[in-house]
Amino acid sequence: QVQLVESGGGLAQPGGSLRLSCAASGSFSSINTMAWYRQAPGKQRELVATVTSGGSTRYADFVKGRFTISRDNPKNAVALQMDSLTPEDTAVYYCWGLVEDRGLQRGFWGQGTQVTVSS
Repeated sequence: QVQLVESGGGLAQPGGSLRLSCAASGSFSSINTMAWYRQAPGKQRELVATVTSGGSTRYADFVKGRFTISRDNPKNAVALQMDSLTPEDTAVYYCWGLVEDRGLQRGFWGQGTQVTVSS
């Protein structure tokens, strides 16, 4: 089984920063795309950023210029550096990974980590 475990959430003030981390463990051959999603209360889960195994990144418009996604392939890990936070960034943030094992690909989710931006 594959597990993705997030860490690094918490409380930040508007304009502040937080760094989220996610590490994958278990039995698999490789991880292709990794991503961060978020879900605010009463809203649907939305894509924040993605990064491929080759390092190509994409961002949602609402985080461009403020958030940076990165990954460490040997550690099967992905991080999200969040700067210039606003109260609208308050949400549960989820790590996601497209895992390949024996020729099959499956998506796996982390358990989520709460990010709260408030003064």
